[in-house]
Amino acid sequence: MQGQPAHPAARPGRTGRPGRDPVGVRRDRQPGGPGVIPETGTIPTPAGELVLRTVRSAADLDLLTGWMNDPDTDRWWALAGPPGTTAAHLAAQLDGDGRSRPVLALLDGAPTGYFELYRADLDPLAAHYPARPHDLGLHLLLAPAARGRGLAAPLLDAIAARLLEREPRCTRVLAEPDVRNTPSVRAFARAGFTRVADLDLPDKRAALMIRRRADTPPLPRTT
Repeated sequence: MQGQPAHPAARPGRTGRPGRDPVGVRRDRQPGGPGVIPETGTIPTPAGELVLRTVRSAADLDLLTGWMNDPDTDRWWALAGPPGTTAAHLAAQLDGDGRSRPVLALLDGAPTGYFELYRADLDPLAAHYPARPHDLGLHLLLAPAARGRGLAAPLLDAIAARLLEREPRCTRVLAEPDVRNTPSVRAFARAGFTRVADLDLPDKRAALMIRRRADTPPLPRTT
């Protein structure tokens, strides 16, 4: 179950996710590194103790390359290939100013998923929905061995809650999975995200999923 589709390498840039391929509206490299995305720390979940830590290129490269070469992952992320392909994708985030942070999810110490946390209001995605200051976005890749265990929703729930807790200026956490990625859309819904719109991005039709603070006015549902 993946939360973010990717598209052919011939069109550079992607919404929210830097690297080889586009999601569709970015035309330059997404900045990354420390500084803008709040640290999450250890998060208790119904599935176990979750730790999110920033990806370490050298230590995590082989693991993430293996995940990216899984056929079901490649369908949405399109990053299958040698380690250099994954390394370039990670470097695009790690070498920037903190608007996007790639993190490895460890559940009870076991590598369980890969997340990308990013400032949606600073991304070209903001031109496609009514962005608010400090909107945070996330993308999910669940490890192949972790699929089919009902883990996606509780992990997304816990991460969204922690982001809202750690960043008081953020009123909403959002995601924009491909509308065809039914398991991903369903998992976000179960994690408290509401599908408020379908967005026609340059390279996909995306379901805009938003989880807001309880005291934040909802965004009207559009088409």
